[in-house]
Amino acid sequence: MKTKLRIGLVGLAALAALSVTSAAKADSGTISFNVVKAGFVVGGSAGSGTLTFHGKHYPISIGGISYGFTFGASETRFSGRVTHIRKPSDVAGVYAAAGAGVAAVRGAQAIVLQNPNGATLSLVGRQAGLIVSADLNGMAISMR
Repeated sequence: MKTKLRIGLVGLAALAALSVTSAAKADSGTISFNVVKAGFVVGGSAGSGTLTFHGKHYPISIGGISYGFTFGASETRFSGRVTHIRKPSDVAGVYAAAGAGVAAVRGAQAIVLQNPNGATLSLVGRQAGLIVSADLNGMAISMR
């Protein structure tokens, strides 16, 4: 019985070490992009920007849709950090968030999003334009 317990504890320790090692191998970078959003009930957004990872710059494209109460148009300039990535392409994917907000002429935003690859975006943004929204948003990032 003691041998099985020891084997079980060694196995758990090995699994814990692997999970710590894989998390430790994850890296981070910076990201910045502009998004233009417009809509009336159904909205759309598009933009482009740059991922900086290990000193190299990678162009990215942004696209998305929203559904709910949306009226108006705005442009937001986002910048921040991307964490939990091992390679630049880990940033690509669909990010989802539920949000509500109003921006008249200028406003500030902050958001944290995660994609299925585990990449986490921690962003701050400055918004310009006139938009009222209470909607479900989806944003996709792709490498160009």
